[in-house]
Amino acid sequence: MKTLILFSTRDGQTREIASYISSELKELGVESDVVNLHRCEEITWSNYDRVIIGASIRYGHFHSSVDAFVKKHQQALQAVPSAFFSVNLVARKPEKRSPQTNSYTRKFLLSSPWQPDHCAVFAGALRYPRYGWLDRFMIRLIMKMTGGETDTRKEVVYTDWQQVARFAHEIAHLTAK
Repeated sequence: MKTLILFSTRDGQTREIASYISSELKELGVESDVVNLHRCEEITWSNYDRVIIGASIRYGHFHSSVDAFVKKHQQALQAVPSAFFSVNLVARKPEKRSPQTNSYTRKFLLSSPWQPDHCAVFAGALRYPRYGWLDRFMIRLIMKMTGGETDTRKEVVYTDWQQVARFAHEIAHLTAK
């Protein structure tokens, strides 16, 4: 059997994290498929013995398709061991890197009909040169208010890859319900 890793990304960091989880699982002998949540039509749930969903935050919100997907597939998600990870720049601060201390993740979990078996919060990446002028301006303003990087020529990856590897190892040991 396989692990299904679904991701919702805005600038690519969540996709990179999903791919990294897949490579870590492969090293543990666990096969996986990495699929863009925005581009998947139908899922053959019987092909998978566990599922992971990863989603990024932009301006305080997950993409609306994440919530729609969870609502549509709630029964299938509840039927197998599952995990959720969020990716956001607030998590660049270590004290904001848990589902309990990260307000975006906590809010999602409290309002979601799906209750994953395991959750994590990862710091994302700041990619000023790749943003359009409005996003660059707004994100710089937010970073200035929160004590983050404001040099718009820089790209900074805040992701703690060891934390991601630990998460993958924990997922590999999720057992059937």
